[in-house]
Amino acid sequence: MNKYNVSRIRNNKLVYWLFISAASVLGLIIVALLIFISQQGLQTFRDVSPIEFFFSSNWNPDANKFGALIFIIGSLAVTVFSILVGGPLGVLGAIFLAKLAPRWMRNILQPAINLYMAIPSVVYGFIGLTVIVPAVRNIFGVASGFGIFTASFILAIMILPTVISIAADALTAVPQVLEEGSIALGATYWQTIWHIVLPTALPGIITGIVLGMARAIGETMAVQMVIGNTPQLAKSLFSPTSTLPSEIVVEMGNTPFGSVWGNSLFLMALVLLIISIFMIVIVRKISSYKAVKI
Repeated sequence: MNKYNVSRIRNNKLVYWLFISAASVLGLIIVALLIFISQQGLQTFRDVSPIEFFFSSNWNPDANKFGALIFIIGSLAVTVFSILVGGPLGVLGAIFLAKLAPRWMRNILQPAINLYMAIPSVVYGFIGLTVIVPAVRNIFGVASGFGIFTASFILAIMILPTVISIAADALTAVPQVLEEGSIALGATYWQTIWHIVLPTALPGIITGIVLGMARAIGETMAVQMVIGNTPQLAKSLFSPTSTLPSEIVVEMGNTPFGSVWGNSLFLMALVLLIISIFMIVIVRKISSYKAVKI
């Protein structure tokens, strides 16, 4: 074996162990984060029962009441309404980008979407605070303009790049032979897209929607600026309320570490983390589904 081969084998082993080390460090950080948040969060149940925490809407730290149902419902409501708006719009945008837009337009839109994803969430929140909130107040005649509707509208805009980008990649990956075969059999182009392209790309489209939901439920600054941050159950889409991330941001600076109040915030973070992990598992399951039924 010459010196070149020996050096190449040594370099391959070095790079291999370098990647293994990096992956191990990342895994240790994630495990340590899980252990720390779980350890602090689960201490809440020494003073607060699980039934009170998950099923009570009475959040009053001054009276040692820590019912997080308000924030859980607020997070789920904002996520659901945002995906109901942003999901279909994102899929339609992906269809246009992948199948209808000319090449020159696609070359402009794709970088624009990537740039769209890089806009800080606080910018969306500031625009929502200065433009959307007054517009909602004037159009719908509500008192404040803050609430689930405004937060969902902002989040729907924020998740569009994620849904469009992933769904467009899935649509582009559909084999051209399937489209050509459908058109050759007499189907129109729209029939081909609806009955052939969309079902084939469905796992990738659902992956984009689920990832959009994961971003929506974990979004902090933009929601915190437009939802009202009031620990009360929303009676309508225009009622101020709060979510898990926004409540953590509002209260974490005033909370003594190790207190029941602080541990409750850690438990809220743990709930968010579990929801995010659950969504990642769903994405992995969907991504592993490769069978196409036409």
